[in-house]
Amino acid sequence: MYRVTAKDGTSIAFDRLGVGPAIVLVGGAAVDRSANAQLAHELAERFTVYNYDRRGRGESEDTLPYEVDREIEDIAALIAEAGGAAHLFGISSGGALALEAAATGLPIARLAVYEVPYDVAPDGPRRSREYTDRLRALLAEGRRGEAFALFMVTAGATEEMVEQARESPMWPGLEAIAPTLAYDAACLGDGHPPADRLPGIACPTLVATGGDFFARAADAIAELVPGAVRETIEGQTHMVDPKALAPVLTRFLGQ
Repeated sequence: MYRVTAKDGTSIAFDRLGVGPAIVLVGGAAVDRSANAQLAHELAERFTVYNYDRRGRGESEDTLPYEVDREIEDIAALIAEAGGAAHLFGISSGGALALEAAATGLPIARLAVYEVPYDVAPDGPRRSREYTDRLRALLAEGRRGEAFALFMVTAGATEEMVEQARESPMWPGLEAIAPTLAYDAACLGDGHPPADRLPGIACPTLVATGGDFFARAADAIAELVPGAVRETIEGQTHMVDPKALAPVLTRFLGQ
């Protein structure tokens, strides 16, 4: 495990493995860098992989108050550590953060995102606002378990699944990471792809999905990002198999 210090002094933990062009992996909500560990190993055959804990997770520190710009500075610090330029891959809400980072003009060679969970329905902003307001209220009251349950239900879990999660040995860890759910909500903004920022992305970009659930969101992203490549990985879900994802990324990033 290695560390890099972000602009605001926050220590960010990461693993580095492999040899070749650098790629930084950005995880989604409610996970630490272990979620991308297998993908990192798959990509390490061709790339130097920087797999990090986003701030407030795993072995990384946190500094309050939170701002999306601080997470972008974390990515900038990792890119600098990688030699000043790198590919960037973001999965789920980590894809929204990766898109925001690319839109700021960071030295990103190629960008890839997988199933960014934007809500592109007309009432998406209302649902996003209601979720974010409720989430913040629960976290402000210290009700981390209820906050995580809200996230699960919003993501499609049944009440039975929530109860099973509550009874599992993983629940304390999920409660511990619950405050970062607000970070991912901030990265997703009002739920719609940011039409004022995504057209400013200048690097080659891949927008991938597995099934149809996030296809409309991916199509909307691809329409906004100049020259974006849209790809579907057949047979995959939101919980994508790293062995199916790695060849797609390797092919695109190796061009």
